[in-house]
Amino acid sequence: MDPDIKKLLEENLEFSKENNVLLQKVVRYQRWAQIQKAIYWILILMVTFGSFYFLQPYLGSVLNLYTGGVSNVNTIQDIGKTLDVDKLKSMVNDLN
Repeated sequence: MDPDIKKLLEENLEFSKENNVLLQKVVRYQRWAQIQKAIYWILILMVTFGSFYFLQPYLGSVLNLYTGGVSNVNTIQDIGKTLDVDKLKSMVNDLN
């Protein structure tokens, strides 16, 4: 074998080994980046659902207050519908 060709093959082998090491580092970096991204999103979801879990009683009471206020308005309107205006006038006149 020609010494120049042998030298070129050895250099090529060295570059291939160096390239292989660099590619393994890139693959390892990408794998860790994917794991970190998954952990990041899992933490975000856990904080979101955890905060909803702990705030649920407060949100429920606010919601009940709101819906209770609406139902009280409906109750007042129902009372207004059932009252007879003529009876009220007669009661006021009786008091005078």
